[in-house]
Amino acid sequence: MFFTSTRARLNIDASEAIVRGISAEGGLFVPSEFPALAPAFLARLIPMTYRERAAEILSLLLPGFTREEVRTCVDSAYTGTFDDDEPAPLYALGPGIRMLELWHGPTCAFKDLALQILPFLLTKAIGKSAPGRTAVILVATSGDTGKAALAGFADVPGTKIIVFFPQNGVSPIQKLQMTTQEGANTGVCAIEGNFDDAQSGVKKIFADEEMARFLAARNMAFSSANSINFGRLAPQIVYYVSAYCDMVREGRIVQGEKINAAVPTGNFGNILAAVYAKRMGLPLGRLICASNRNNILTDFLRTGVYDRNRPFYTTSSPSMDILISSNLERLLYHLHGNDPEATGALMAQLSSAGRYEVSPAILELLEAEFYGGFCDESETRRTIGELFREKHYLCDPHTAVAVKVHGDYVRETGDDTPCVIASTASAFKFARPVLESIDTSPVPEDDFAALRRLADLSGRAVPRPLAELGTKEVRHRSCVSKEGMAEFIRTFLD
Repeated sequence: MFFTSTRARLNIDASEAIVRGISAEGGLFVPSEFPALAPAFLARLIPMTYRERAAEILSLLLPGFTREEVRTCVDSAYTGTFDDDEPAPLYALGPGIRMLELWHGPTCAFKDLALQILPFLLTKAIGKSAPGRTAVILVATSGDTGKAALAGFADVPGTKIIVFFPQNGVSPIQKLQMTTQEGANTGVCAIEGNFDDAQSGVKKIFADEEMARFLAARNMAFSSANSINFGRLAPQIVYYVSAYCDMVREGRIVQGEKINAAVPTGNFGNILAAVYAKRMGLPLGRLICASNRNNILTDFLRTGVYDRNRPFYTTSSPSMDILISSNLERLLYHLHGNDPEATGALMAQLSSAGRYEVSPAILELLEAEFYGGFCDESETRRTIGELFREKHYLCDPHTAVAVKVHGDYVRETGDDTPCVIASTASAFKFARPVLESIDTSPVPEDDFAALRRLADLSGRAVPRPLAELGTKEVRHRSCVSKEGMAEFIRTFLD
């Protein structure tokens, strides 16, 4: 097993793919083949802890890392960093529905599952390929990735991290999480634009030859902590496999029985991890792709047309406020028989015209594997309210989108296959819209008063990482135009 690019024919190992993050021609690194989750292997995972499962699965996915190196990375990332040392517990919402709670880590969002381990993988990879070089982690975020990456890489030797976020495109709590980040190697900057502007700017800077020379002169090189980095995707595969094992262990299903997965997604990374788990042999059935009002993925999965020439909406689920779903490129590559020319042509059309259309044969493959649905703002709030009143389950807007779309799928198809729904963030990260959904009283203007109000109403404690934000100093105040991103990087690194 080696790694190649979605836009070129390459042959590199896992450590180089993680260090580089993105290929020189702009493509994304993908495995040349998928290791098999054989039935006997899967059966062996069932009684294991999450850490033990992660070590076994990542050893398959990351050839070039020794088993001991993988175990060290896993233990470092997942020991003492998640509530009760359970990174991805299941919650029974109903007889056939399990919430896969991915927000029990240090930043209260699903990105922690990958971004707690990525620094350990990256530093080991640098030691193999370029000892002494400083990795400059460049991140565009719509909210959660930025804080999770900052928390993972803060003061990690041999690294610097720079995060760009849309000035008016994240929640107040998400913004405060990033702008109060400590660490001598951390840089945070808002941009005047939306997430797609930040993401496009980062991709452009990755490919800029002048910037590459600037870094080389300082013995530095860019890498990525966004889900374009395979080192982000691999740990996300683990939690789908682990959820399946937990469902077998609790007797909800028998090994070999299929389950569905419903995933709220904007950049297509979280649901792509489920695709990869399925291709490895995990018994997954229908993959339910849930979008918010920015429903470009829903339209694509139903029509085969990807068209970003449409209005952009700022919603209460900002991690899905995206019109350029980067990880979809990986899926297109695999659906086209691992053909980099075909993928490159589609990406060129997206760049020049803002749209592309896949063939009827590819659309048929998409329809067989995915269900695409979306949820607008009123439906999101209604779902949050209903879950709280009827199930006493408190969820954030992103998770509510997935719950609503899964309900639509069941009503339309009659498919009552057991389902795992990815619960991607703590409701407390989005206290204002959650309060508006479950209570008729005016929401307090002060964000921390809103957190306390939500705690009182729900009977749940404010997560410690969020409660502590009120005492932290804002350290990062920069805001630039999207054209000013490169200059911010140069200034920070000098």
